[in-house]
Amino acid sequence: MRIRATVAALSGALALSALAAPAVQAAEGTSYGKDDVLKAVQAARQASGESARSTYATQDTGTPYALDLSFSNVKVNNGKPIVAGIANQVTVPVTYTVTHAADIDLDAPDFLLDVEIYRGSYDDPANVLFGDEWPACTATSATTADCKGTIDVYPDFELTNADATTWKAVGYAIDFNGEDLDNDVNWDNIGYAEQSDLATTRLQRYSKLTVNASPEPVKKGRTITVTGKLSRANWETHKYAGYTNQSVKLQFRKKGTSTYTTVKTIKTNSTGNLSTTVTASVDGYFRYRFEGTSTTPAVSATGDFVDVQ
Repeated sequence: MRIRATVAALSGALALSALAAPAVQAAEGTSYGKDDVLKAVQAARQASGESARSTYATQDTGTPYALDLSFSNVKVNNGKPIVAGIANQVTVPVTYTVTHAADIDLDAPDFLLDVEIYRGSYDDPANVLFGDEWPACTATSATTADCKGTIDVYPDFELTNADATTWKAVGYAIDFNGEDLDNDVNWDNIGYAEQSDLATTRLQRYSKLTVNASPEPVKKGRTITVTGKLSRANWETHKYAGYTNQSVKLQFRKKGTSTYTTVKTIKTNSTGNLSTTVTASVDGYFRYRFEGTSTTPAVSATGDFVDVQ
């Protein structure tokens, strides 16, 4: 379970890891959990100020040196939007390439890196999302590695509706070089690298769409009423609410065929409901189709069969 914690003393991009603290889940081969490292990242970013050093011991000294490492080819969720409902955890992949100096050992137990996503400005992000586990990196040469991690989203306590927008990716790496975070830290011995604007992704509110065509069966030439509802996740009430004033297509597929064609386009009302009428002609399936918006993914209702007699 992860909790949010706003750190008032942050400057620059410090909030990227300190806005939220994850469960203590150490990567294989390291004794550091993500909560420890996120605190260290926070401190490394402002090691020239006493507020950062006070995160650990009062006798911390020095300034982190620039780690010769960079991130590239970053992809979040294979380039697709991240879609979250109201409760279930969503885990999506993050892949990237790391290029580094030959003397940097990515497999060292006290060397850690990660890619996170944030919303808002780099200097003052409104929210941050990251993975519960450390990424796994596979060397492709003496100076490059391909890495795979995750972004883990908990919509029941991490998201608000404003989070349905574009997010940016940032990567960081920290090499402790044997420094013990539980004792006085000499930051001169710790390497740190951070790189912003690596990629973008979009977070969307999961959508639902229903349809009901009646009466069933119906005589040819009679009126069929087709109702339905378009709703989407509300990350603040943790319920699904009607998506109002949205264009939705009514589509029909004749029995024995596989392709739907659009009959007409109508709009949802103030509660997300849909209702329209058509004339019965042949047996087939009616469905509603919503093409999506920037905040809400496309969705199709399951076709409702009407027997025309």
